[in-house]
Amino acid sequence: MTTSVMVDRSVFSSASSPSFGSQPAAPAANWCVVPRCEIKVEDCKGGCKITCSCEDEVACATLQNLCRSLAAGQCSICCQLNGVTVFDCKLTCGFCKCEFTEDGCCITCTSGDKACCEMIQACCAAVACCVKNGCSCYVCFNGTPVCCCC
Repeated sequence: MTTSVMVDRSVFSSASSPSFGSQPAAPAANWCVVPRCEIKVEDCKGGCKITCSCEDEVACATLQNLCRSLAAGQCSICCQLNGVTVFDCKLTCGFCKCEFTEDGCCITCTSGDKACCEMIQACCAAVACCVKNGCSCYVCFNGTPVCCCC
């Protein structure tokens, strides 16, 4: 059975002082529900276009709600292979705009500066290569994942 939503759990252990009775404090759990999507990356005039497409309505609504609340922040893409980050790109040298589509969203990152445009397109080419070769890729706003492809 496949699911269109990926649940990621990170447990942070606390190095704080032991609680009463010399028992260590319980670690806090942090959960993040990220919609699983198909991610396509392609060049466009002045930069690149990242398209996140979801298979079902729940994943699409989750993606769009995350984008609605976070899209004003810094856009980045993280690619991992076997849980190890192989590429992490912060698209800071351009203007990123998120628009909703019928099945997800389209993020366009562009710059009027030729050198910045080249950097954006080079980062997107590297992401496309990672996706093509089996990496898990996460599109993030302000460091918070809004969608992933596996």
